[in-house]
Amino acid sequence: MLQRIQTIFLAITIIGMGLFLSFPIWTKVSAAGDQHAELNALKLIHQLNPVQSEVKPIYFFIILAILVAIVSAYAILSFKNRVLQSALCAVNSILMTVIIGLVIYYTYYTTAKLFDEGNPGNYEIGFYGLMASMLSNVFANRFIRKDEKAVQQSNRFR
Repeated sequence: MLQRIQTIFLAITIIGMGLFLSFPIWTKVSAAGDQHAELNALKLIHQLNPVQSEVKPIYFFIILAILVAIVSAYAILSFKNRVLQSALCAVNSILMTVIIGLVIYYTYYTTAKLFDEGNPGNYEIGFYGLMASMLSNVFANRFIRKDEKAVQQSNRFR
């Protein structure tokens, strides 16, 4: 049924992916304040000075985030098949783990060389949207398995 708790958690997963796509993931400002770097789902922007900036497009974040949202929406609509729902949540967990790994790679290895190597930068609302999506996906999977176990238990009593 659509009114189950796992539907709410899967909807939170979709909303979190929307936050990941809409807001900055990571920012870094130099100690002098003259340079600025920002990572979002579309690009990495390195502001060298008030006039000059470098923009590096990053398309795989947006592709993976949209894929996670589509898989979550499909999992919501496949409420009659809890085994499929659980498998889709597992696929989402793998995809979000890949996204988190790529974000950490970009923030610690690619952007650390830009300026102020001692300053790691700050994670922004987009990153926390990703974390909320990951957590709500785990909870959705847990409640899907709990429902399946309850159905199996009731079938045994018949």
